[in-house]
Amino acid sequence: MTDHPFQIICEIEPPTRPDLKQVRHQIGTLSNVADAFLIPDNHIGRATVSSVAVAHEVEAMGGRSIACLNARDRNLLGFRRDLLTAAAYGVDQFLFVYGDKPSSGSRTGELNVRAMIEEVRALPKDSAFAGVRPFRVGTAAALRPVPAWKRAADFMFVQVSFSLEALLRWRDANPMDVPVYAGVMVLASETHAQRLAAAIPDIDIPSELVEKVASDRLAGVEATCEQVLRIRDSGAFDGVHLIPVARYRQVAARLEHLLS
Repeated sequence: MTDHPFQIICEIEPPTRPDLKQVRHQIGTLSNVADAFLIPDNHIGRATVSSVAVAHEVEAMGGRSIACLNARDRNLLGFRRDLLTAAAYGVDQFLFVYGDKPSSGSRTGELNVRAMIEEVRALPKDSAFAGVRPFRVGTAAALRPVPAWKRAADFMFVQVSFSLEALLRWRDANPMDVPVYAGVMVLASETHAQRLAAAIPDIDIPSELVEKVASDRLAGVEATCEQVLRIRDSGAFDGVHLIPVARYRQVAARLEHLLS
């Protein structure tokens, strides 16, 4: 059982064009149910506005932000640039991930998540970051045993799962003292289910949910909101990493009703 307050960390869609209106709308719509916002970094191999810049926008609107940084798209110099930019903007929370396979081009090959964490942990001795508040860094975990170096992070995000039982089994097998957030995603369509099954190892998407989504576009919203409450009531996790995809308006309305 966790002693930390249960938190809902909502993922928002970063823009693929130099326009932050849609980001601001997502933040405003979800602000009544979100304790913090996660901003992806060139997710699924598409170029987006910098996650650090969007995290700064979240903070400017009065929210708490976590900027995702992937190892795929940066070398050490680029990583230090992002950290300096974050320090200048007052962004101090990150989720470090390896990064999805790019749609074109290749990985830089120079960085991995472990090296990124080690670099951040060494910053207090770096004169360029003198006086900067220490960064909090998190990692992501699949539903598998978690290596010791990942347990040294400040928080952990667990992969999306549609099974509370699978999440609880993983939690029992991987005890740790840092906050742990279970991944929850709105299933938007049958095609979406097929993409998830191909992209995420060991994911189990209930066939009955896929059938419901095929006939009712809001069935995925209802199932996700119910899953959030089940995870909360289990007491096993510190919160959820909620991915509403394009259904953020419906998710915000339904969760606000259920949590009131």
